[in-house]
Amino acid sequence: MASTVGSVPPEQPLFRAVASSTRQIYQLLKCISFSPKVHVQLTHDGMRFTAEHSRVMQGVAFLDQSLFTTYTLNLPEDSRTQPQFQMNLPALLEALQIFGATDAAARAAKTDADPYRSNLRNYRPDAFSHQTLGMPGTCCLMYEADGEALSVVLEESGVKTKCNMTTYTPESPDSIPFDREDLTFKIIMQARWLLDCLSELAPMDPKRITISALTNAPYLRLSSGGALGSASVDFSNSRDLLETFSVRERWTQGFKFDLVKSASEAMRIANKVSFRGDGQGVLSLQFMVEVEGGSVSFLDFRFVPYITQEDDESETAEDEDD
Repeated sequence: MASTVGSVPPEQPLFRAVASSTRQIYQLLKCISFSPKVHVQLTHDGMRFTAEHSRVMQGVAFLDQSLFTTYTLNLPEDSRTQPQFQMNLPALLEALQIFGATDAAARAAKTDADPYRSNLRNYRPDAFSHQTLGMPGTCCLMYEADGEALSVVLEESGVKTKCNMTTYTPESPDSIPFDREDLTFKIIMQARWLLDCLSELAPMDPKRITISALTNAPYLRLSSGGALGSASVDFSNSRDLLETFSVRERWTQGFKFDLVKSASEAMRIANKVSFRGDGQGVLSLQFMVEVEGGSVSFLDFRFVPYITQEDDESETAEDEDD
C-alpha cells in the first residue's frame, strides 16, 4: 500500500515585492543620493528610505506599495516592530540600473528641444520615460530575514540577474524636528519654479541661501551672495505662481546653498512642492511626484537653519580649544 507524504511548504521570506519596472523606483531613490548610507524601514504601506547629511539635512523617499505589482510583508502576529536596516544606496542604484540602460542620446535630444530649460533642470520632461531607465521585465526585492542581505532579482527576456545587497545593523537617524502645529508659512507652487530659482542664483557661487516669507510684497524672496556677486528672486502672490500662500508672520532664515541644491533632483521630477517653515526656523520641502498609473509619491526634505549650524560649529571649536 503506497503512502503519500505531503510536501512541506517553503518558508516565506520576511519581505518580498515585485515591480514591472525599476524606472520610478530608481528615480525616486536617486533624489536622496546625497548620502551614501540610507536607513530602510519596511512597513505594510511601503518602503521608507531615509538619508541624512551632518544632522542638518534629511531626505525621505517613500516607495508606496502601489508602485509594486505584488507587495508582501510577513510579520509575526505578535510583532510590535517593523523590519529596518541600513545599506549602501549607490550600490542599490547600480543594481537597479542593470534592469536597463539610460538612452543618453535620446534624453539629450529631448532636452535640446525643451523650451523650458535651465542649467539645473535638464531632463524633467522624460524623467519617467522608457529612455530614462528600464525595459519590459520584472524586478523582485526580497529580504529573507532580519540581518540577511536585500536581494534584487531582475528578470528580462528569460534572463535572471541576482544582486545581494549587504545590510547593516540599523542606527535609527534622529529625525529633524518639524512642528506642523507651529507653521509660520505654507506655500504650494510648481516644483519647476523653485528649480529655476536655484539655477538663477547658482552662477553667483553662493555659500548660503536666504529664504524670506513675508505678509506683503515681495511675499516670497530667495536671495544669495557669493564671490561673484549677489542675486535674488521674488515671487508675487499670484495664483499663476503660488497655488497656496499663507504667512502668519515674517519668516527669514539662511541655509547652506549646496544642501538645498541637493534636492534639485526632486525638483526636476516633481509636479508640486509644499514649501513650509516652522517657528524654530526649520525648512520643509515636500515634493509630490506623479507616477505611472495615476498615483503619486512623495519626497520629503528638511533643513536646519544656518544660524544653528554656526552655533554648533562654534561650540565644537570651543570644545577643541578646551
